[in-house]
Amino acid sequence: MRRRWGSADDAAVIESSWLEPERFAVLFDRHAPHIHRYLARRAGRQVADDLVAETFLTAFAKRDRYDLGYSDARPWLYGIATNLVGQHRRGEARQYRIMQRAVAEPEVPDHADRVAAGVTAQATRALLDAALAALPAGDRDVLLLIAWEQLTYQEVSRALAIPAGTVRSRLHRARTKVRQVLAGTDAAATYEELTTNE
Repeated sequence: MRRRWGSADDAAVIESSWLEPERFAVLFDRHAPHIHRYLARRAGRQVADDLVAETFLTAFAKRDRYDLGYSDARPWLYGIATNLVGQHRRGEARQYRIMQRAVAEPEVPDHADRVAAGVTAQATRALLDAALAALPAGDRDVLLLIAWEQLTYQEVSRALAIPAGTVRSRLHRARTKVRQVLAGTDAAATYEELTTNE
């Protein structure tokens, strides 16, 4: 039965699940890996499994309010996941601060180039973690949905229930603040590539 619904768009699957709830599992199969990856990066692997389960339980409970005009449910699911991360936001900021303070262990003392590259990467990561932790929550949400999940401005607008103009202004503000932290480092160019999704 699930195979038959595997090619249906998300809106059709959700609508069918109103009468046959087991069909909602198609959405889980289709989108859980992406939502899990996003949540693991935002809140850490230890809580990602629980947050994925909460995301889909919340989506299932709210499926009767889904706007069937949207064939792709990913932005809706990312919005739910982002709201759940918001409930864990203190832990997220703490995780960024811990990662910033963590000391990298050299991989192999005999490989000086690899060690130097690792130290440079760790220092850059610490700067980026500090910049992300310092961002206001809304700005961080927009930046990470665009940079990590490659959502468009319209999809982020849908996910966070904010106007597209607000997405643009938050992204601009977040990029500016992170650029200031990374200015003059090797990570500045890489950061620009990762966060550009016009």
